[in-house]
Amino acid sequence: MKHAKIAFVTLGCKLNYAETSTYERGLVKAGAETVDWTSDADIFLVNTCTVTEHSDKKCRNIIRKLHRLRPQADIVVTGCYAQMKREEILKIDGVRYVFGAEEKTSVVPAILSLINGDSCPGKSLETGLPCSGTFFPAYSSGERTRSFLKVQDGCDYFCAYCTVPFARGRSRNIPVSETVRQAEEIAAAGIREIVLTGVNTGDFGKTTGESFIDLLKALEKVEGIERYRISSIEPNLLTEEIIDWIASGTKFLPHFHIPLQSGSDTVLREMGRRYDTAAFESKIRYIREKMERPGSLKVFFGIDVITGFPGETDGLFEETYSFLKDRIRPAFIHIFPYSRRAGTRAAMRKDQVRDSVKTDRVARLEELCSVLHEEFIGSHHGMKAHVLFESSEKDGMMAGYTENYIRVERPFDASLTGKIVEVVL
Repeated sequence: MKHAKIAFVTLGCKLNYAETSTYERGLVKAGAETVDWTSDADIFLVNTCTVTEHSDKKCRNIIRKLHRLRPQADIVVTGCYAQMKREEILKIDGVRYVFGAEEKTSVVPAILSLINGDSCPGKSLETGLPCSGTFFPAYSSGERTRSFLKVQDGCDYFCAYCTVPFARGRSRNIPVSETVRQAEEIAAAGIREIVLTGVNTGDFGKTTGESFIDLLKALEKVEGIERYRISSIEPNLLTEEIIDWIASGTKFLPHFHIPLQSGSDTVLREMGRRYDTAAFESKIRYIREKMERPGSLKVFFGIDVITGFPGETDGLFEETYSFLKDRIRPAFIHIFPYSRRAGTRAAMRKDQVRDSVKTDRVARLEELCSVLHEEFIGSHHGMKAHVLFESSEKDGMMAGYTENYIRVERPFDASLTGKIVEVVL
């Protein structure tokens, strides 16, 4: 193989980071040299996101920036934005190939063909015809402490605001046995913690006739992995059976990222969500009852919320605000202003919320998030916890996370990297 320097740029979710790492491992195995994107790269691989209009703009800007930086370099684009706006991307100077959701196994062969001066196998420069399968297995590497393991892809929910089912396709997965094999590879690299990630993670099993709890129980047995987190799971898929099993004493940590999207039943119905606020509140209460004991660590709940959905009046927003403040009180709120996405049901509605109103509502929720997060952190003062310290050093300090995702810093000590250490918070 001819020599070439390849740089990677990843935008969006942890799923994209897992996939980029997998591309990188494949190229390194084939003999390619990887470099930082600011270096003299011959090829750029850009893994894109399209969850909001801002995401699209960011992707376009970074592609153009890379071309200005290295006009002679070839740019290969993949990811969700590539799936949704292929022709738009192909018109950007410097772009050589664009690969969508069903074409991810073609990315590495295409880059190798560029290096060797061959034509892209099974790929048309003009049309970008698909040339691969349905599920692209992936996990992140490069960190010594944590890996994001892709267990599921796609979504069948088609919520009114979301383009993800169009960008990522229908819900699908590889078998439990193959996922376990990947977890064993991660463990062999000395990594201690795995974060399970997917588009609709709890929907695991659609392709293979298995279930999410089948997967959890199989992963529990992987030697070398000491901690697992579930990156995001729909409230209707986080069943009592799963909660009871995790609470029985497993490697799965008291840390849940659960999308709420709205604390108003009216808005939830309009969004096409599969639960109401009563069901959501009941699920949070059940988890706390099963996993929290006096003097023990509290469960970390990260909650997704969209504000400014079409038809969300001031009164309906106040329902969301009160639901979070008075009934749920999560440890953190991930806040997203509604973004109008072509092809979705919500985009066609006439009752769009003004951007200035969205901005004000985001600010109020961010203020509430700060209060709730500080309250969550403060409630653990003096408690014992176990921290997995990471390898990076900044200003003489190192950091890691407790079981329930409290960030802890201490003076850098290389001997603690990748180790789980008991601390008093």
